[in-house]
Amino acid sequence: MGQAPDSFDPDHYEADVRREENVVEVTVPSTETSGPRIDKYLVRFYPEASRTKIQRAIKKGHLKVNGADVKKSYPVEPGDEIVFRLIRKPPMQAEPEAIPVDVVYEDDDLLVVNKPAGMVVHPAPGHRSGTLVHALLHHVDGGEVSADDERTEVSEEDVGLSMVNALPEAPDHPVVRPGIVHRLDKGTSGLLVVAKRDRAHRPLAEQFKAHTVDRRYRAIVWGHFSPPNGTIEGAIGRDPHHRQRMAVVPDDEGKWARTHYETVEAHAHTSVAEFKLETGRTHQIRVHARAQGHPLLGDPKYDGQRIRYGTQGGAREDFFADLFDILPHPALHAYRLGFDHPTTGERLHFDAAPPPPWRRVLRVLRQGEGEGAAGD
Repeated sequence: MGQAPDSFDPDHYEADVRREENVVEVTVPSTETSGPRIDKYLVRFYPEASRTKIQRAIKKGHLKVNGADVKKSYPVEPGDEIVFRLIRKPPMQAEPEAIPVDVVYEDDDLLVVNKPAGMVVHPAPGHRSGTLVHALLHHVDGGEVSADDERTEVSEEDVGLSMVNALPEAPDHPVVRPGIVHRLDKGTSGLLVVAKRDRAHRPLAEQFKAHTVDRRYRAIVWGHFSPPNGTIEGAIGRDPHHRQRMAVVPDDEGKWARTHYETVEAHAHTSVAEFKLETGRTHQIRVHARAQGHPLLGDPKYDGQRIRYGTQGGAREDFFADLFDILPHPALHAYRLGFDHPTTGERLHFDAAPPPPWRRVLRVLRQGEGEGAAGD
């Protein structure tokens, strides 16, 4: 059996074929005598889909051969009448949602927002609603954005936010991110600049690329850095032992990263540190801090939700369990953002205090790490 062509061509197979959207109806020709498996045979008519995806649709009952259900291993025979529907997820899209958003600054070109912890920045698989982009589209009275818009011309005037890099780069990367110049992790709160106009987006992105943007974070970490102030360097790449997270890896296996830190205050077995990024890698602060033995308090992905220093078990375990209920994500807040305005050239600086749960946990830690209750 030959390889499928780059585009669907029913005449290539001399079969009686009708395809509409994701449904294909095929009458197998008499020339098909090799008895190919049905899953392999259907790949011919869906060159854009993987065999695994076709098998998944078969398993869910979206295949009939001569009116009956068959398994993926069924051998195709001449004269078979096949009706198959390929399962397709709806296109990734974002539409305005009336979600409150804390706008720190706004003009015709950009916004600076204070993102709450727990909010995803833009739609992606698993997060099709409730993101910052959804909230921003409502705030600017904008329009809907869909991954399918790559086939049409959609402008910033239609959407209300910059469309630079807003649509998918490839079919297997189905994100929509109008206006998004940089991101914060879902569990990280703090300041983000968002471009409303294409003319603002590009120079802002250049500042991030040139590392001239002043980004500073406050975090509560386990233990005490030694020395208390310093710089952490190390390439960041996919953790070879835990594919869902990042790690410090050999230079040739990741992207170089540098993080400056300064201890702001110390408690018995935790401390508050300020971080300044020189690069912007995925999970950079969380990964670099963990590599030094000081994961962020409450970080479920990087070992921050277990007692790392001091007495284990008993009342102290209950004490920190209460804190993790108050702050069920990394104790990380992007409190400062500074950049040059992309059209006026004015240097802008913004500060935002950590959110109430973050401050509440800090107050409790200042009182003692296990001697009191985790209340106000």
